[in-house]
Amino acid sequence: MTAKKRAARQSKRIDVHSHVVPKEMLDALAARPKRFGMRYVDGGTHRRLAKDGGGGQPVFDEFYDAAAKVKGMDRKGLDVSMISAAPIVFFYWLDADAGLEAARLVNDGIANMVRAFPERLMGMGTLPMQHPDAAVAELERIVEQHGFRAVELGTSVGEEQVADKRFRAVLKRAQELDVFIFAHPYSGSEVCNLDDYYLSNLIGNPLQSTIMVSHLMFSGVLDELKKLRICLAHGGGYVPYQIGRFNHGHKVRKETRANTKTTPNALLRRFYYDALTHDARALRYLIDLVGADRVVIGTDAPFDMGEHDPIGMIGKVKGLTAREREQIFCRTPLKLIGKSK
Repeated sequence: MTAKKRAARQSKRIDVHSHVVPKEMLDALAARPKRFGMRYVDGGTHRRLAKDGGGGQPVFDEFYDAAAKVKGMDRKGLDVSMISAAPIVFFYWLDADAGLEAARLVNDGIANMVRAFPERLMGMGTLPMQHPDAAVAELERIVEQHGFRAVELGTSVGEEQVADKRFRAVLKRAQELDVFIFAHPYSGSEVCNLDDYYLSNLIGNPLQSTIMVSHLMFSGVLDELKKLRICLAHGGGYVPYQIGRFNHGHKVRKETRANTKTTPNALLRRFYYDALTHDARALRYLIDLVGADRVVIGTDAPFDMGEHDPIGMIGKVKGLTAREREQIFCRTPLKLIGKSK
């Protein structure tokens, strides 16, 4: 897509779910793999990240080359991408010093990619959440130094829930700084036996999001932090499609009302959702349920489980109005970063 065609459009097309692993982090992994518990190795067609103890992923050009990222956006008809760390480099298992160093390498690398294409890329930070004090300090740094308006958090921190009290200071500071949170799963195989058939992603990722949202809803965190904005990957996991069960449980089970009287239905629109459902019917339901003003484009680029034709997918949604398309394309993501249109 040419710059002239992009300029001719009245509405920008903004992707909030696009992953990177900046060169600064890759260089550090190549030089000091023991420091970060991960190696950057030859993998044949593509080099790979190999995590100590198992797990890894190929490293495509689009992860670290800003120009390649923009070319991928052009193929998908996108004007702007909010780039965020690939989940493998959340590094939640590291100690305080190494975790903070890793987050800074990733965040500074993202800022450098944004500087290469400031009209096309926006930065989204990562935080060393396993050490909340360090996470708050890094959050403040990237807002002040890089102007980031969003951070990506895992849907859990190891086996701990984001709703746990020890992470409250991070969430509160994000609210105070008017920074929105993009919540992304990073491990599904720990939930139960999901090793076969790539179920760790197919089932595990949406399940991780659902578990996180249920804890945020029933713990009272959303009652306490009334202005906190959270965007959920992969269409919100199973939450939109099982919200009736959540509401029924809140009505009949005292456990769900122990910390909040607010119904799950009332909290559903506290979240934003990317459109990555892989099915136009599911996306139509999501929009009907929460409104187009709570839905944004999300491609999950450059992973193969992403959406390769996001504009075409939204075009398949029956009955979508021009205003609803504009909300999904640009109005809602701009609202998330504090820029009304």
